[in-house]
Amino acid sequence: MSRLSGRLRVIARAIPKLALKSLRHRPTEVSSILIAHHLLLGDTLLLTPLIAKLRERFPHARVALTCSKPIVPLYAGRPYGAEALPFDPRDLASVKGLLKSGPYDLGIVAGDNRFAWLAISSGCRWIIGHGGDVPDWKNWPVDEAHVYPSEPAAWADITATLIDGPPPQHYRPDDWSAPERKPLSNADADLLTHPYVVLHPGASTAVKKWPQARWLALAERIEQLGLTPVWSGGPSEATLVREIDPENCYTSFAGRLGLGELWYLFANARALVCPDTGVAHLGRMADVPTLTLFGPGNAKIHGVGAFWRDARFTPITIADMPCRDEPVIFRRHVGWARRCDRNETTCVAWRGDHADCMGLISLDSVSGALEALLTQSL
Repeated sequence: MSRLSGRLRVIARAIPKLALKSLRHRPTEVSSILIAHHLLLGDTLLLTPLIAKLRERFPHARVALTCSKPIVPLYAGRPYGAEALPFDPRDLASVKGLLKSGPYDLGIVAGDNRFAWLAISSGCRWIIGHGGDVPDWKNWPVDEAHVYPSEPAAWADITATLIDGPPPQHYRPDDWSAPERKPLSNADADLLTHPYVVLHPGASTAVKKWPQARWLALAERIEQLGLTPVWSGGPSEATLVREIDPENCYTSFAGRLGLGELWYLFANARALVCPDTGVAHLGRMADVPTLTLFGPGNAKIHGVGAFWRDARFTPITIADMPCRDEPVIFRRHVGWARRCDRNETTCVAWRGDHADCMGLISLDSVSGALEALLTQSL
């Protein structure tokens, strides 16, 4: 099924309900909640403060969230009692299953407000989200629109403010059960009995990538510390790792592990080094000391915030990069936001395999921060 077919099915269910929007009322009792979105791995995990707050605010309610299929296994242990509903707008079975999963007393839309249409078509009686998305038709099903705060905050903490009440209790690793995983081969299992550091060079966009030569140099420095460097990456990043390490000096798990196995790889590592991408947030969940390289992204927006304040997380960034100048979060103008959503085509400081904002992060600064992080975690 095409993405268009999935959208048409959602819209057909939504329009009759939208016609009665003026008759809707905020429920006084809440027994079921749907968080509707189609976010990537990192932003999905950043919804955790919202889920934690919902559980505290509505301890007996059913809490469900949509998830792309590869992410669903991370929620097998039902963290905070939440269930993950597989959703892919191109997959008829997942669309039909979600539309039949309701009704829900509350629908909460995270990120793109186009999924307010998914919420209303799934039977959400009252829909909450951040206002100001464009174009305006995305906002039509939203009953309760919140504005972004006037002061800087982590996006993960901001999502939790969609629900009234005090902030949730901060994250503890025991709050999230490790997902199921497939056993590793004997050779891989033996390798991971030695102290190792995971290097994950891939990122969601090219402008977030660190220069390739520095990754191999960092691996060599890790080896000099008496630790074993290993590569990780998704299926599309195996080629990147081969370009960085053409002689196969270090073991690569790129393209070989699902998210359950990746969690295990991270959780048992001495440290994780990666750009500002989804695995940085997975590292926080798995409680591995994590060093994250921020270039176009903003470490305040996508850093630990209040919820993960106890996480062993170190951001490396260049403060006040002049081209980190786009005050936008999910298409909303947010005056205090300083970030960059450009790609390798629109970035005026693109240098072939990296952007200036990443190139200015030196090998010495990363290796020095990693040694400090390793020392702190002993």
